Parts: sequence; C-alpha cells; structure tokens
Amino acid sequence: MTESTEPTDASFEQPLPEILMRLVSELHDVAYLIERVEPQLLELGGEQILEHPDSVKILQGIDLAVQKTRGLAEFIDTITGTIPEGWSVDVSTALSLVKLADMQHALSSGMRHGHSQPLSKAAGDFDFF
Repeated sequence: MTESTEPTDASFEQPLPEILMRLVSELHDVAYLIERVEPQLLELGGEQILEHPDSVKILQGIDLAVQKTRGLAEFIDTITGTIPEGWSVDVSTALSLVKLADMQHALSSGMRHGHSQPLSKAAGDFDFF
C-alpha cells in the first residue's frame, strides 16, 4: 500500500477506497445470486423438501452464506470510510488471479451494469466460456 503523491497508471495503481467499494458491490452481487438458489430448490423439490433434515440444513446453509456475504460487504463498506483517499494499491497481480472476465472488469474499472445474472435471461440461456 502506498500513499499517492503523483498521478499513476490507472491500470495498476488505484485508490484503495474505490477498489474496496467495487469489492462491496461484487459481494452484494454474490449474495443476490446465492439468495436466488433457495426458491429454485423449493420449486424443484416441492414442499416435501422441508420434511428432510438434510434439505433443511442445506437451506439454512444457503441463508447463512447470504448473511455472511452481506456481512462482509457491510464490514468492508464501513471500514472503507476510514481509509484516507490518498491511499492506493497495485491491483495488477490480484486482478490477474480473477478468472471471471466480468468480475475482473468490474473490479478493475467499476463498470458493470446490473447483476451478473439478470432475471430477464430466459431459461436455457447460457454463455460459452
């Protein structure tokens, strides 16, 4: 972590608060995606799925994953407000480890519109990768 004193290459050194807020946005997106799984499982398995203790544990695990993801997002959001604006970090190595192109782009530039899987996609639509 360095304190920015002169203009830097935007593709490598970026303000830490901006990067963390992008991460917060991604975590909220992950929580949203996880949250969408539970009703789908209930629809696929029917109400009788709630009669099986293992199924209930899985549904509770999904709920816990959503809560933890949102909790991490709120934690990062809160501490980001205390970070001086002049702090910047080199994100090139970290970004090279992110394998999803949409997430890599969102974390590097903050440019993403909507969720990673919008509700408007029709059943059976998929992306090749």
